[in-house]
Amino acid sequence: MASVSQLNQFPCKTCSVVPPRHQSKASLPPNSIGVPSRFCEGPRLSTREFGRARPVFRVRVADDDEWGPEKDEPVSGEGSAAAAAVAVAEAEEEKSLEPAETAELKKALVDSFYGTDRGLKASSETRAEIVELITQLEALNPTPAPTEALTLLNGKWILAYTTFPGLLTLLSRGTLPLVKVEEISQIIDSENFTVQNSVQFAGPLATTSITTNAKFEVRSPKRVQIKFEEGIIGTPQLTDSIVVPENVEFLGQKIDLTPFKGLITSVQDTASSVVKTISNQPPLKIPISNNNAQSWLLTTYLDGELRISRGDAGSVFVLIKEGSSLLAP
Repeated sequence: MASVSQLNQFPCKTCSVVPPRHQSKASLPPNSIGVPSRFCEGPRLSTREFGRARPVFRVRVADDDEWGPEKDEPVSGEGSAAAAAVAVAEAEEEKSLEPAETAELKKALVDSFYGTDRGLKASSETRAEIVELITQLEALNPTPAPTEALTLLNGKWILAYTTFPGLLTLLSRGTLPLVKVEEISQIIDSENFTVQNSVQFAGPLATTSITTNAKFEVRSPKRVQIKFEEGIIGTPQLTDSIVVPENVEFLGQKIDLTPFKGLITSVQDTASSVVKTISNQPPLKIPISNNNAQSWLLTTYLDGELRISRGDAGSVFVLIKEGSSLLAP
């Protein structure tokens, strides 16, 4: 920065705040440098009044080519405000990128379940891919304390993938001829602290379900303890339209059912009358009094449509909220 002595070597225009007493008002230079006229003429200002006025002084060098055009200095605080605005804009941009990244990972995870039958038929390569996607989503968990956001846990959740051996065994039963596991779901009521797990089976004649009712207790921001109270075998419901396929696959072999159509029709008629009789009966409830019928779940990812939980046996559960677009085929 140029010193005062250096600036004096250049011709410049200045204005004195208080004119000398021997100088008349007429001899004052024109007010051409932006100083308010009340500082160039009129009564003498006191120090206090001068401090309140806080005039802005500018020095304009005659040789503009050497020193460049005159620039107005920013008002105090404008620079910091601009920097803060830029910081806020960058933060908002980062936030807008996070949901897009999360949505992409969720879609990739759900797509990786295709053809795995909820994990039963997943290859080792597919399992490794699923584990990687789950790990990335857990790192972006928007709900770090799921048990403190129980309203998000409320509702019906559809199982999309699991590594739990008990459920995989149950799913393998669904590979029997004419029997299929339609849906595995979990209904959570956070107001009453209840959990209902349900498995729905479908056959050529009827559908039925197996349900367990349980209570849960909050043990940490992510963990709940579950105690099972009873099991329920649902009353079979007669299928509206009974359709027998031409062939079924069993143990890797296709069995042609065409020669047995007459026999199957006769069996269907008998079975239908039996199912109708059973359908009028109430569900069978089995109390669970075993103190060991407990488990815990650690929720590692939770939002409005996807939940990832880990069980006490090291199992992984991926569930999708009923009504979510992620359930669309």
